[in-house]
Amino acid sequence: MRSLFHPRLINGLFGDPGLFIPFFEKRAVIFDLGDIYSLSAKDLLKISHVFISHTHMDHFVGFDRLIRLFLGREKKLYMYGPEGFLKNVEGKLAGYSWNLVENFNNRFSLHITEVHDNQLITREYRCKNRFTASGKAIKQPFNGTLFKEPALTFSSVVLNHKIPCLGFTIKERFHVNIIKERLTDLGLEIGPWLREFKQALFNYQEPNSKFKVKLGQGNIKKKEFILGDLTNRIAIITPGQKITYITDMLFCESNIKKAVEFARDANHLFIEAAFLEKDKDIAEKKFHLTAKNAGMIAGMARVKQFTLFHFSPRYAGMEDLFQKEALAGYEMIKD
Repeated sequence: MRSLFHPRLINGLFGDPGLFIPFFEKRAVIFDLGDIYSLSAKDLLKISHVFISHTHMDHFVGFDRLIRLFLGREKKLYMYGPEGFLKNVEGKLAGYSWNLVENFNNRFSLHITEVHDNQLITREYRCKNRFTASGKAIKQPFNGTLFKEPALTFSSVVLNHKIPCLGFTIKERFHVNIIKERLTDLGLEIGPWLREFKQALFNYQEPNSKFKVKLGQGNIKKKEFILGDLTNRIAIITPGQKITYITDMLFCESNIKKAVEFARDANHLFIEAAFLEKDKDIAEKKFHLTAKNAGMIAGMARVKQFTLFHFSPRYAGMEDLFQKEALAGYEMIKD
């Protein structure tokens, strides 16, 4: 069955952290903005939401390239980051002169949300206003969920990296698997109507309601079905995917508890492992995980698959040792 999410690390195991997740054909999100030059302009322009774990340079230096690409376009870009994020973004924006942006016809804007333990603080920055903050900051209670869409939920957890550092999860509410052979039996074909069909399910449309399938060029052919009956005949509903991203955290009791609960039962956990176990003292001083630590967290969270990243360059050519140590930690907990 086809997956909705197709996550990929932007810079491999040793490069700047970053996870690019395309979905819904022309849309994507990104976790962290380090070096993003390996991503094409076409991919970057699919991004609707950016999630920044913290603003160390290797997690945030790609901000300038992304803004430069979006400048002059009709776009809204939503960004989330930890305590102090609003000031960090304002500092980036203040580093440039914006005296010509009033000539742009587009309405490009940034919607920046700062994530605290128990509240979200959001401000808007419009290009036409030279990226000065518009209006008052909006404050909302935060209980772990950043926002919800009909099909998706985006969540975050605050971890300790000697500064607040965010972990992120994207979760599909449920997955709609289309049985292509059944379409033929009903005289239907794959087309844009399937997107409308799935959206009707995510929007809780009444099963007894009518649903029109528009076919052919210009949607000139139309067939009408009862939504619930059509669903039973052409679709299989399965649990949605869960992708979790955790980076730059100290291996301590409070962090472990938070990370394990946050990643619980993830289909795929992407988790940093900066050091090998022989250098665990260095990992502790730098507030990072070892490969074994990462494997243990994955095991405790009972994730179905996990991928390590963010290896220290000192271990070039030793990738197999990371995998070996992480798997040992995972199996130790799992057993």
